[in-house]
Amino acid sequence: MALKVTSAEKRPGVITISPIGSMDTNTYMILEEKVDSILQKTPDLIIFDMENLNYINSMGIRVLLKTKKAQKKWDGKVVFMNLQPQIKKVFDILKALPSLQVFASIEELDNYLDAMQKKAR
Repeated sequence: MALKVTSAEKRPGVITISPIGSMDTNTYMILEEKVDSILQKTPDLIIFDMENLNYINSMGIRVLLKTKKAQKKWDGKVVFMNLQPQIKKVFDILKALPSLQVFASIEELDNYLDAMQKKAR
């Protein structure tokens, strides 16, 4: 299956990226190109909505970790939500979850973001 990637600015500085399909050796560059263009805007937060991603391999994981590293340069954040069970299993196997923030839904993410912003006030 091919990979399609959409993105939307949820609010200024907050970008949601939604990969749809399979991210593998033949398709990871589609996400990488989208992420590279978004990183040029130095967003505060990148949200990866993984609801419609049904497969990921190490090349896809590499893009996600590269995004996290780039965001760290300007104290930007990367979070993940709606991981399918098989994708979560890949993250678990790679032991990536302790260093990544994953949310079950947009509501859970919004609650986290609200609490984070209230703390900053």
